[in-house]
Amino acid sequence: MTTASVTKIDSILQQLGGSDSPEDVINALEATLAADHDYHRLFDARLMRTRIRLGLPVTQPTSLDNVPADKQAEFRDAYVEAAREVGQLFIDDNRLTDAWAYFRTIGESEPIRSAIEQFTVPEEPDEQFDEIMNLALYEGVHMVKGLEFLLKTHGTCNSVTTLSQLQQQMTFEERRQSAALMVRQLYGDLRYSLRSDLESRNPVVSPNASIRELIKGQDVLFAEGNYHIDVSHLHSIVGFARSLTKNDPELEQAIELCEYGSRLSEPLRYPGNPPFEDYYEAHRRFLNGLAGHGAPAALQWFVDRMQAESDENNKRLTAFVILDLGQRTDQEDTALNHVAFVLNQVEDPGGFSFTSLCVEQNRLDLLERTAVATDDVIAWATAKLSAAAD
Repeated sequence: MTTASVTKIDSILQQLGGSDSPEDVINALEATLAADHDYHRLFDARLMRTRIRLGLPVTQPTSLDNVPADKQAEFRDAYVEAAREVGQLFIDDNRLTDAWAYFRTIGESEPIRSAIEQFTVPEEPDEQFDEIMNLALYEGVHMVKGLEFLLKTHGTCNSVTTLSQLQQQMTFEERRQSAALMVRQLYGDLRYSLRSDLESRNPVVSPNASIRELIKGQDVLFAEGNYHIDVSHLHSIVGFARSLTKNDPELEQAIELCEYGSRLSEPLRYPGNPPFEDYYEAHRRFLNGLAGHGAPAALQWFVDRMQAESDENNKRLTAFVILDLGQRTDQEDTALNHVAFVLNQVEDPGGFSFTSLCVEQNRLDLLERTAVATDDVIAWATAKLSAAAD
């Protein structure tokens, strides 16, 4: 004879001991659900408790539809608190996807980010790991960590493709950290491949040599179209590196990647969009400028390209690069002077505004000068009125 399993309702009735008071019922309900780790329904129970306290019907406990206006603020506060509690319980159970459903609703991602930070890639990635990686990367909870997971489990190719697709959804800081991650990976892979090639020719190779040191004077490494890393990965990751900053150690590594790329045979050096047609040389100049290695000369190199450009669209693309480099190397005023008559008509409500930039940088003189040259009465009035307001 088998003993029937105890249901949740059996458990609640045992705790009640014959009592039917609302307080006792809700206490027993919450205790049973918590013990069973039935946290979705525990969320309902927490809000049923709130409704009892507010004198509201307990049907559809999570809905605001039947909550009077004068009680909605208190109900919302209880909702947020219950969501935090239940979300944390799911985190404690390592059920991060369930937890995210609650923290996303109340607009709080930090608890999930912190949990993902602590997560390590298992030796055998499973369905749970895939869920966490997708949560981090494609739900945008922790995109850098998600990219790290992807790189470790799916390799460079998938990671390059994914980062290319997600870059526009990232903050600048996320792009910076992602670029650093990808540069470190590629630099290590290329350095290993170069050392292996050299050791096969000459066993005396310094174990600590940088890529710059490994390729110095070694034309044989590039003979007959030879290469040591997937050149499409090199192309993409050098482009990502423009998101690095002066204090990132990976910036110097990215410069060395450019030096390697510049030595490849011409068919392997894919061109980029203006002003990065000469892809590795242009990136080497840009990244050296970011690193503080002749920043004024780097800026001038791009200015020269802009002034020599005949296509107006390409001229604008180059002007934006000049402005970006100038802003990030304490040369913003110089850069703005160079690009003023190229970008002065760019007024994108959702993006770049030459007028707003001039006002923010207190370059009302430049705004007025370009406005007069183009007979732009709105820009001229903006300069005059902004000057008067000061």
